[in-house]
Amino acid sequence: MRLPRVEDIERRIPRPEDFHARSRGPATTARVGVALGIAFGICFLTGVWSHYQYTSPGWLPIGPNPAWLYRVTQGVHVATGIATIPLLLVKLWSVYPRFFLRPPRARRDQLVDLLERASVGVLVASAIFQLASGLLNIAQWYPWEFSFRRTHEAVAWVAIGSLLVHIAVKLPVIREGLGASVDDEVVTDPDAPSRRAVLRGVTAASGLALLLTVGQTVPFLRKVSVFGVRDGEGPQGLPINRTARAAGAVEAASDPGFALEIVAGGRTVSLTREELAGLPQRTHRLPIACVEGWSRSAVWTGVAIRDLIALVDAPAGSAVTVRSMQTRGAFRTSELPADFVRDPRTLLALELNGEQLSLDHGYPCRIIAPNRPGVLQTKWVRRLEVKA
Repeated sequence: MRLPRVEDIERRIPRPEDFHARSRGPATTARVGVALGIAFGICFLTGVWSHYQYTSPGWLPIGPNPAWLYRVTQGVHVATGIATIPLLLVKLWSVYPRFFLRPPRARRDQLVDLLERASVGVLVASAIFQLASGLLNIAQWYPWEFSFRRTHEAVAWVAIGSLLVHIAVKLPVIREGLGASVDDEVVTDPDAPSRRAVLRGVTAASGLALLLTVGQTVPFLRKVSVFGVRDGEGPQGLPINRTARAAGAVEAASDPGFALEIVAGGRTVSLTREELAGLPQRTHRLPIACVEGWSRSAVWTGVAIRDLIALVDAPAGSAVTVRSMQTRGAFRTSELPADFVRDPRTLLALELNGEQLSLDHGYPCRIIAPNRPGVLQTKWVRRLEVKA
């Protein structure tokens, strides 16, 4: 029995011309690619904005107005990410035959070909990672040890950079594909879908994926968004991401001897929950929005943070560090920039929708502020520290 030679193996590997689907080709690839590029661009910009909402740089002060801004930007980020999935799958399907192109014979051309293939590999890998990790984050399942937020943000820069390189390299092909008609083809298999049918199909698939999930952000679509991870319901009319038990806050939050500490310099004021309830109360309707894409408006009642820090003679324009009683998980502390502290809608909330906060919603008291990511609306607050 003769062992197979290189030539035998090479003959078994398909070539691009072995794929006869009439729906493939530059006309399809270019159009799907444009839609994919736009969706990725929107995802990238809204994702960067979300990252800046967590750690606002000095040159981009993000304030509390408008109160609904994070709700919209993060909702758009998640929605476009989900709509991107069918586009990416069809884009990969349309260019799949080109993976079997033989490398050029000239050494110089081989290097260029290798670099192009490497850049495409980075683009495909980073895109798949972003979409897969984003979906798992929406489901709140983290089968990894690294920080989702930091890694997702870092890989986003890799993805957008490799996308721009890919567009620059393939620009002549993209122009040619966009100039070609999707109907300009020789029909060899009447049973195979046409390019126009593929484009209509991927448009419908993206739209359907959007419709079936976007209800977690858009209230009037919640009944039809059957795949939305959050339906907007929950205790006291608001969903819960992390319970008091999961955060390790049950014992401390249930302690009848609880007292909130407000600290500024060498001065400290301690207030029991009853004393907090005896201070002037404010009521505001504010949305709470989370990185997973869900959001919901609710009526909150509590004491304005600026009124609390006034008890330790701190000016209303001071920044405040908020410390929680939770013992497990991230975001045990958060920073309230001066613009948020100054806003009278930024509350140490004691009530939700007219009822005392439940333990899972942050009893005895929690932060609620306009235009803030949900994880920064710290629950089970123990201490407010005015920053010098």
